[in-house]
Amino acid sequence: MSEKKVLIIGGVAGGASCAARLRRLDESAEIQLIDRGPHVSFANCGLPYFIGGLIPAEQDLPLADARLFRERFGIRVRTGTEAVAIDRAARTVTLRDVSTGAESQETYDALVLSPGASPIRPPWPKLDGVFTLRTIPDSVAIKEWIATKKPRKAVVIGGGFIGLEMADNLVHLGLGVTVVEMLDQVMPPLDPEMAAYVEAHLEASGVKTALGDGVARLESADNGELVVRTASGQEHRAGLVVLAIGVKPETRLAEEAGLELGARGIKVDEQMRTSDPHIWAVGDAVEVREAVLGGRVVVPLAGPANRQGRVAADSICGRASRFRGIQGTAICGVFGLQVASTGLSEKALVRAGIEGFEKVYLHPNQHAGYYPGAKPMHLKLLFEKATGRILGAQGVGLDGVDRRIDLIAMAIQMYGTVADLAEAELCYAPQFGGAKDPVNLAGMIATNVVQGDHPLAHWNVPPKGEVILDVREKHEFEAGHVAGAVNIPLGQLRSRIDELRGWGEILVYCQAGQRGYIATRILLQHGIPARNISGGWAMPNAWGRAA
Repeated sequence: MSEKKVLIIGGVAGGASCAARLRRLDESAEIQLIDRGPHVSFANCGLPYFIGGLIPAEQDLPLADARLFRERFGIRVRTGTEAVAIDRAARTVTLRDVSTGAESQETYDALVLSPGASPIRPPWPKLDGVFTLRTIPDSVAIKEWIATKKPRKAVVIGGGFIGLEMADNLVHLGLGVTVVEMLDQVMPPLDPEMAAYVEAHLEASGVKTALGDGVARLESADNGELVVRTASGQEHRAGLVVLAIGVKPETRLAEEAGLELGARGIKVDEQMRTSDPHIWAVGDAVEVREAVLGGRVVVPLAGPANRQGRVAADSICGRASRFRGIQGTAICGVFGLQVASTGLSEKALVRAGIEGFEKVYLHPNQHAGYYPGAKPMHLKLLFEKATGRILGAQGVGLDGVDRRIDLIAMAIQMYGTVADLAEAELCYAPQFGGAKDPVNLAGMIATNVVQGDHPLAHWNVPPKGEVILDVREKHEFEAGHVAGAVNIPLGQLRSRIDELRGWGEILVYCQAGQRGYIATRILLQHGIPARNISGGWAMPNAWGRAA
């Protein structure tokens, strides 16, 4: 053990994890955890639920406090203290007391930067009743505003994780909520067709959505209401506005110290070391390797920040731990709906210029259909068509989505293929899953594609003269179908196969995909070219649900 002095700037996920790990590895080190706010190691992911009352008390949010760090770990915590400058040559940090403005200097042998990210706030006028949400004081201020002003309506600007969680909790408090989003979908990590399920659930839960319409300005009306004016000229009035547009990495301290920055954040190596060998950086401010394709990304998630803090502590203590990269595995709860993703979306693959990938959709129940309480989920799996390597997955459903996306996330981490998902041996009892779990089914469908047994078409690619065959039952067809589709129920297909000869290529669909696959196999083995439209009529973008 060495008697080194370690300063950690920023005491939430990455910084707090780094401090605790350091102490476990080095009992003799002097460790100071410094944060400009009043709390360290608090659960900022729980802030919307504290506002909504599901987490009852402010004191439930901190995971650890200064006393615990001092008594359990022998770590000095200094809250209300801001780091304002780093002298790399002298290895000192200038600290400022937030309440008094008094400045002091601290030396270091190792310095860890965990400054986090700050909410994006456009240059609109600062109006009472307009809030961002990043810290416990932010959440307390929102709660106090609601308690004293008693607003009837709220506008949430931004349809990402925090925005939707805030919408959920504000509705829980009885407010009418409108979500305004500049993009044409909510939940930007999802692909649009998967986000459509979330949008429908929001509307069914009483939330109004204004998508594809950015905010132009905020105003205060004569009656005290806040007015949100959008680029299209729409006007949304409310007594409370929450800005949930996103966050930007806090890189000022690193930049002024002359540390190397990447395109998005503080540049670090696999051991979380910056361009200065005595300084490490972790959390929302750092640019790290994207684990699937190897690009550089900044992804503000607590799980990766905690792991980065651990790696930095190991590195400071001379261990060879390395941060493997980030997949962006995340989940959000929206009015009981689970919305999760891991790896890369189709949008991200297209932006990166990646070709040769394929996707499958499926809509299985979270457990055996015959067991009471079965609920469907919607899954999308992305993979390399040539090799079957898994690239990403998205899931939306009322139950069981978390477990399935977690399983696929681990498969991605292990460079697994769709065949690995098909062969995965998973727990089965009717109340927990099926003998073919949704993960198995996704792998089986995708493996059939890789092996050439399951040619696919997709709703986002319009037909080019192919015949459209609907193999659902007549009553399903009559309840809604694609314009111009021919209906031959699957049970009649073999006996009517001669009717289809000479039609050219046929695009087949059913309700969810399985019957379409069976029909495609029948047609192919009778020499009739066919492709199955993945996901079936259950997909929200079924060519505009034409008829």
